[in-house]
Amino acid sequence: MYQNLLYEKQGAIAVLTVNRPALRNAVNDATIEELDAALAEVERDGELRALIVTGAGDKAFVAGADINELKARDGVRGRVVTRRRQEVFTRLESLEIPSIAAINGFAMGAGLELAMCCTLRLAASTARLGQPEVKLGITPGAGGTQRLPRLVGMGRALEMILTGEPVDAQTALAWGLVNRVVEPDKLMSEARKLAETLAARPRLAVQYAKEAVLRFADGSLAEGLAHESYLHALSCTSADKAEGVAAFLEKREPRFTGR
Repeated sequence: MYQNLLYEKQGAIAVLTVNRPALRNAVNDATIEELDAALAEVERDGELRALIVTGAGDKAFVAGADINELKARDGVRGRVVTRRRQEVFTRLESLEIPSIAAINGFAMGAGLELAMCCTLRLAASTARLGQPEVKLGITPGAGGTQRLPRLVGMGRALEMILTGEPVDAQTALAWGLVNRVVEPDKLMSEARKLAETLAARPRLAVQYAKEAVLRFADGSLAEGLAHESYLHALSCTSADKAEGVAAFLEKREPRFTGR
């Protein structure tokens, strides 16, 4: 079905792999359209509880934009391309289920922008992450100037964006850009283990909690608190809430149904 992606579902977990290893998984316009279609597939699948996003091979998660397309991009095309990528990446960020970026190598430019749209990020110890666009005479265009400061702070984001220099996995961990660093041969197993943990949690509670964190991350505290309260109230109407409380009181494992 896909030329530039691999999509595999295993029970409640799906794995989406950018599959252009000869080009270090650089994304072109066709890959973006396939990503959009794959995310639509994820949205339609009511059985899924977590998504893992990674890159093919052991060199790169996504090394950036396809340089051949970038070479031909003028001002008009630059606006069209970046708005489309922002739209698709935001779709990933807004999924009802949590997503995990398994960063198996270089995550540069559009690659880092893609990873930052995932709910959580795991990095191999060999990974390097950066926004090197300034070295090509351009600025980030798929969310880098907006999401990076929200994750690492203004000063660190400006350093990465204005110098174009990448950071290693341990620095990314210390800065809060990734959640965990693991050895390369354990990356996917750790990502799956985390996905299984997320999948075992009640679906609606996870969905509402994710929304509460992200919806008003840039808004006022008052708006965020009000929205949080409404989502908490909504979660109290679920069958999983009743089951979770009952299981706790009865000292047994809960049997969540996603309702």
